[in-house]
Amino acid sequence: MQITMQSLGKKNHSSVSEFLLLGFSSESQVRMALFTFFLLLYIITLLGNGLIITLIYLDSHLHTPMYFFLSILSLVDMSYVTTTVPQMLVNMVCPRRMISWGACVAQMFIFLVLGIAECVLYAIMAYDRYVAICFPLHYTLLMSRAICIKMVTVCWSISIAGALIYTVFTMRLPYCGPYKINHFFCEVPAVLKLACADTSFNDQLDFILGFILLLVPLSLILASYVRIFASILRIHSSQGRFKSFSTCISHVTVVTMFYGPAMIMYMRPGSWYNPERDKKLALFYNVVSAFLNPIIYSLRNKDVKGAFLKVLGGRGRAQ
Repeated sequence: MQITMQSLGKKNHSSVSEFLLLGFSSESQVRMALFTFFLLLYIITLLGNGLIITLIYLDSHLHTPMYFFLSILSLVDMSYVTTTVPQMLVNMVCPRRMISWGACVAQMFIFLVLGIAECVLYAIMAYDRYVAICFPLHYTLLMSRAICIKMVTVCWSISIAGALIYTVFTMRLPYCGPYKINHFFCEVPAVLKLACADTSFNDQLDFILGFILLLVPLSLILASYVRIFASILRIHSSQGRFKSFSTCISHVTVVTMFYGPAMIMYMRPGSWYNPERDKKLALFYNVVSAFLNPIIYSLRNKDVKGAFLKVLGGRGRAQ
């Protein structure tokens, strides 16, 4: 991959060595307020997702496929925000706000790998809930450890392949300046606006990839939840219906706030580009969704809360 990136980027790298990330407001007071807000959000996101991973690892009752996928999701979210937020925070306090060509390529590629992985993980988690609710007697067979590992392997394979296509076809274009990216990180739509070449092929490619990597998983999620809700309605116990609905609604909430902005960003024509709107949308599916995931999955989940209380109780006895 390194050789491919170097060969494709040789022409571009000779003409552009770094980009300027414009980020948000240029006013110092506004930047400091945003810096404080996003720093707190970043720390809470890392702590929240890190706590979920730790609890799932420590509590044997959480060693099930659902929590296995949840731990992977938390790990992806931690990495996802770390790809963009530290750079954004540095640029808020550092007047230079430059990023090298190589760092921009790396940031774009890693961001896309993690973003696509999150898309596919949501579909896998929806399938897991579908099997658990619609085929409970066959759950251990259909969601065995070997099958779960294969699903995660396929997830990462799709993510790396998709991210490589996006990155290669974006960074192979000639960039003639000014090298100012009107965004807080190197995201594909924002970088494409700097290209001094026809980007209609990239628009078509992005739409096709968006269809495969966004609409296909979303369709699988919707199909799974249609079957899930139909099965829930057949449950005689009102308490059982409420518990199942509660779990499903949490997942649907996360999916909606992630897929909606991502589809607007990656499946619209290049002529619809709006930098200020795009920055807000990127914050939503990158930072806000990663922040809310542990809250939605933990505060509304008695198993996770029970594991947390058990860990606290064990520490209390140890002291």
